Amino acid sequence: MAVLSEQEQVRREKLQALRELGINPYPAALFPIDADSKSIKNDYSEGKAVCIAGRLMSRRIQGKASFAEIQDSHGRIQVYFNRDEICPGEDKTRYNEVYKKLLDIGDIIGIKGTLFTTQVGEKTVMVKSLHLLNKTLRPLPLPKTDADGKVYDEFNDPELRYRQRYVDLIVNPKVKDTFVKRTKITNSIRSFFNEKDYLEVETPILQPIPGGAAARPFLTHHNALNIPLYLRIANELYLKRLIVGGFDGVYEFSKDFRNEGMDRTHNPEFTVMELYVAYKDYFWMMEMTESLLEKVALDAQGTTALTVGENTIDFKAPYPRVPILEAIHTHTGIDVSEMDENQLRTAAKGLGIEVDDTMGEGKLIDEIFGEKCEHHYDQPTFITDYPKSMSPLTKEHRSNPKLTERFELMVNGKELANAYSELNDPIDQRERFEAQLALSEKGDDEAMFIDQDFLRALEYGMPPTSGIGIGIDRLVMLMTDNSSIQEVLFFPQMKPEQKTVPLSEEEKLILELLKKESPIDLASLKEKTGLSNKKWDKSLKGLTQNKLAKVTKNEEGLWVESLS
Repeated sequence: MAVLSEQEQVRREKLQALRELGINPYPAALFPIDADSKSIKNDYSEGKAVCIAGRLMSRRIQGKASFAEIQDSHGRIQVYFNRDEICPGEDKTRYNEVYKKLLDIGDIIGIKGTLFTTQVGEKTVMVKSLHLLNKTLRPLPLPKTDADGKVYDEFNDPELRYRQRYVDLIVNPKVKDTFVKRTKITNSIRSFFNEKDYLEVETPILQPIPGGAAARPFLTHHNALNIPLYLRIANELYLKRLIVGGFDGVYEFSKDFRNEGMDRTHNPEFTVMELYVAYKDYFWMMEMTESLLEKVALDAQGTTALTVGENTIDFKAPYPRVPILEAIHTHTGIDVSEMDENQLRTAAKGLGIEVDDTMGEGKLIDEIFGEKCEHHYDQPTFITDYPKSMSPLTKEHRSNPKLTERFELMVNGKELANAYSELNDPIDQRERFEAQLALSEKGDDEAMFIDQDFLRALEYGMPPTSGIGIGIDRLVMLMTDNSSIQEVLFFPQMKPEQKTVPLSEEEKLILELLKKESPIDLASLKEKTGLSNKKWDKSLKGLTQNKLAKVTKNEEGLWVESLS
């Protein structure tokens, strides 16, 4: 069992004291709230009776009276406790014991009272009755401000914030704004498509063949069927089956999974919106994308011009169209349009790009563009006309058989969307899949599988179709000016949490000093701690045993280095 801190122990003692007073700290009954912090401020009426609930976030106790703040899902509201209002009879236990001594910051309480305005004009609830709804056992990491306005103990460590998002949302209320805007963005997209009578659908997440993209899948096993199954890397092939089935327009907000690296723009689980519309091509899709993103920006932020880092990015249509081979030529000075695989590999190496023998023509061009060109496109730009080897699901370009009718939308130096005039020739599609199979046999673990059922569907006939996939997480990052994907996911994937080692006050002191300077001369560190020889030896030994610090020796003497 975990060692409890002093505050956690005290809270458990208060929990027991509440129970001994006959108060259930976790009541089951509904609490009949009829107002919140937002509605009180927007629809204020002096003397109005309200019933509210929320988390106790601050209080100033002055004898038999106290001002406090309650935080609910909309914000904070001031409340006023008066002992004689809460306890009109002789028994003052509810105020003197329960409120003053047994409640803590973070506890969830229900309040029935009336509205009034303080002398300084603050809209406040006069508490008539107090109800404990949840006794919290851990203290909140609340920031503190000193007399000079300097803030301490902020809950701003990214790893802690992502790992404990529930705490982050409580103590950093502005974080909530990002996720409210995320919902506005997805709602805006839905309304845009629904107005066009496109159908929102759901397709399988567990798939027998991971198709629709070039990516490494997660593999699992279904025991009852005794078959391998894959978490989907894309939903493209299933949506196209629905176009074959007779729908003119279908879309899905798809949870996709790719067993690849993680960084500030990649999470192994992510959200993509994919749309397929019959009888359209990639030119139509470019215009539709411009209209969609312009609307989304206006709905989410009220303007098409958004601040993203140091840049102002304007989603107002139209966007430039730049062929990918032209982009590579512009930014590298190299014409790759007529190069074969070996020439491309040589060119990539000459540009300092790491490549290997498993990469085919498409992958090599993709690497060159990604390394040398992509970051130049801050404003929304359509990169178009990708080579056929890069686009196994895309229709051959109507004027150049080596290319395909495909575009990627680049914004802020990153891909935001990928779209095609969809390949609907089943014979050509089979040949493209077989080329991907050859890449897989060479060792490319991101090459596509052959989906025989999808080929069968195409043989029944799919009308000319255009499709697009938009990365919702990246779109939200842009619209909320966040540079990390972890900021727009409630619960991003994290490495396993390291076991917390209980530390003595002396050990904590040494680690704090090592944070400021590491490595540091052992004698100097000991002097800075001010510890006795016995405490010093014990504390340093504890840190080295728990692999939080190490001692090394060189010509200059003994040095202590932090490992935490």
